Amino acid sequence: MTYVRPKKSLGQHFLKDQNIAQKIVNAIDGLAQNIVLEIGPGTGVLTSILVKREEIDFYAIEVDQEAYNYLKSAYPLLGENLLFKNFLKFDIKEFFQGPITIIGNFPYNISSQILFKVLENRNLVLDVVCMIQKEVADRIKASHGNKTYGILSVLLQAFYNIDYLFTVSPKVFNPPPKVNSAVIHLKRNERKKLGCDEKLFFKVVKLGFNQRRKVLRNSLKSILLNLPIDNEIFGKRPEQLSVEDFIYLTNLIDSGLK
Repeated sequence: MTYVRPKKSLGQHFLKDQNIAQKIVNAIDGLAQNIVLEIGPGTGVLTSILVKREEIDFYAIEVDQEAYNYLKSAYPLLGENLLFKNFLKFDIKEFFQGPITIIGNFPYNISSQILFKVLENRNLVLDVVCMIQKEVADRIKASHGNKTYGILSVLLQAFYNIDYLFTVSPKVFNPPPKVNSAVIHLKRNERKKLGCDEKLFFKVVKLGFNQRRKVLRNSLKSILLNLPIDNEIFGKRPEQLSVEDFIYLTNLIDSGLK
């Protein structure tokens, strides 16, 4: 067997526990779409289970040359379904015609970027089962009024239902990370349209949380300009607003801008 060295620059912590790998893969049981894409298979601990699932059309995408070479020789059946590409630069819409499920032990250093990419492709990516840093998982799952509630919480909860599945100890990785990990399941919700200007919604959420200690009339100053800000919502901090409140706020700003 070719040995794949975990690379710090790629944020790699390879899972080495087969039971946890099985639990992660079990989380995609019964999903409607049969195209499954694994991000960053590394040493192939999830891959070894996924390739045996005859009911799925399985793809894996790997950016690390050493890991790619190993996977290519270990799983020759994958053939062209093993992609040597950077997921963050990968055109999902061009490659996949139908809806997909994404699965993976995401590198910590780019897990948020991967999830922002999922958001961009939310009408194609209907489910995501991923292992990420526990702190990030808690943030994504947090509800408004919570200190950990932030940009990712609002944007992902606008389009996905989020289930926190289980916590994973650092001991089952090589090398062990300094923190706990968690496995979550994002399932696309029924929301087809936001009910407000989407670009403006994203901008309002990001601007609000970039200065999260300020009330919204101060943190959103750059886009409020001469708009009337007597509505009580402008006196709140961003973490006090639910997804619906942010939609309402976006429409308020939008109508003022027009």
